[in-house]
Amino acid sequence: MKESFTNRKMLHVVLHLLAWLVLIILPQLIINRYWGNNNFIDWRFYINAAIYGIIFYVNYIWLVPKFFFRKNKLPYFVFATIVIFIAYFIISFLSDLMHDQERDKQIAKVLEKLMEDEVVQRPPFRLIHIYYFILISAIITGFSIGLKVIEQHSKSEKRQKELEKEKLNSELAFLKNQVSPHFFFNTLNNIYSLIEINTNDAQEAVLKLSKLMRYLLYESEHGKTHLDNEIVFMKNYIDLMKLRLSSKVELLVDLPETDSNLEIPPLLFVPFVENAFKHGISYREKSFIHIFMKVEKDRIRFECINSQGQRTEKSHDENHSGIGLENVKKRLKLLYAAKHKLEITKSDTDFRILLEIEV
Repeated sequence: MKESFTNRKMLHVVLHLLAWLVLIILPQLIINRYWGNNNFIDWRFYINAAIYGIIFYVNYIWLVPKFFFRKNKLPYFVFATIVIFIAYFIISFLSDLMHDQERDKQIAKVLEKLMEDEVVQRPPFRLIHIYYFILISAIITGFSIGLKVIEQHSKSEKRQKELEKEKLNSELAFLKNQVSPHFFFNTLNNIYSLIEINTNDAQEAVLKLSKLMRYLLYESEHGKTHLDNEIVFMKNYIDLMKLRLSSKVELLVDLPETDSNLEIPPLLFVPFVENAFKHGISYREKSFIHIFMKVEKDRIRFECINSQGQRTEKSHDENHSGIGLENVKKRLKLLYAAKHKLEITKSDTDFRILLEIEV
């Protein structure tokens, strides 16, 4: 973050230096074009460039940030006009101080050469000088406004992204809190019952539970995690949830054994799996849960289907589950925008979720 900010700052300075380098070199190129390469240097060109630089930076650094972004912009235009007039009087004073008759004769010859085919009468040189000075000053002032507005917009976008990131972090924390309490409560009860029946299975369940807790507490703190880690988490989660399944529940799980470097936000698929175990299990009739995932290069396809029979009744967890699904929808919109497709379909017999992500 700090390195990126430094790079942007350096690029900003380099662009300013290049712009003024062009402005310094250009007058001499014009002089060489019309006077020939006779080592003649007109320092008044560079005085003008310095004055235009002052106009630009007074606007860019002081006037635009302090006055232009206010609701009432009149003070800005008043001060900007005053700056231009003061700059003109400084240029006029310095030009008179460095008056060179030989140079004026050469300029007159150049003007005659440029206008030899023109029939119109040439206005006084002083009026031409005032006109072009005001025109160039107005252009420079407008450019300083535009540049500052772009920078302000860039800062606003950056601030918005930071706010979105904070929102994502808070939503992730909410999701972790949502997954943890009731899941751990049910799992501990299952393990407690399993201790008397099968000690080895109970020990294995405790080990899996500790791995889940470690993932929730530590690895999911980062904004990204490897897809492999997320798959292992889901497998451990499903294994623990299987402890309370009866023979009436058909569970099909097809999660890939990958060695992928793909990174995804943590706990992205778990709410769908959790929702399936909450509402796809019946202890009175046959029910099913099918969970599939397929990974192809930078695309992930995840599908979760659970039964939706007459056994389903409104419960305390239904609103809780709805919040979890909405949470994932928001995260997907913020993280993947147009790079994901989420389809949720509900019928009398099943509840289907299809998620495709381009990582």
